[in-house]
Amino acid sequence: MAARAVALLTIALCAAVVLKLTLAPSRASVGIAHTNLKPGATIRLYLNQATLREAVLELGGNIALGVPLGLLLPVISPRFRGLLRVMLVAALAFTLLETAQRLFVEGRSFDVDDIILAVAGAAIGYLPIGRYLGLRLHPEHRHWWQRRLSGVPYRSRSLGHVREA
Repeated sequence: MAARAVALLTIALCAAVVLKLTLAPSRASVGIAHTNLKPGATIRLYLNQATLREAVLELGGNIALGVPLGLLLPVISPRFRGLLRVMLVAALAFTLLETAQRLFVEGRSFDVDDIILAVAGAAIGYLPIGRYLGLRLHPEHRHWWQRRLSGVPYRSRSLGHVREA
């Protein structure tokens, strides 16, 4: 229970930092910010035309934004265990963030590559550390296809003994 509380607090702190970084107006970018709906366009631009420092900051920064979700979502609930689930939650969260940037923040725009990079960061955080933490904290969680009728014993993966359902 304490691990969940720490994970929730950490996600809240990370969310506050992400919101501060991404929803702050950028007056320097007012005339040049543009929407990118073509996957890979901004990534290629940074890899081909930017300095190494700019590419690392932009691409690495977007990846780093997603890592805490991959690490902490499986700790919060067993329902968030699984790479696909973590990636879907990250995609939803960062799509909302990018949409808010486009609609409400001066000098910011919607960039699909930012979403792709953040989701990749969530996957990096999940594999293998987030997955391991989720399995350690929620070893008895069974998916709907693993559930048996009440009273039918099942073998626990983590403990290796038979338990009543």
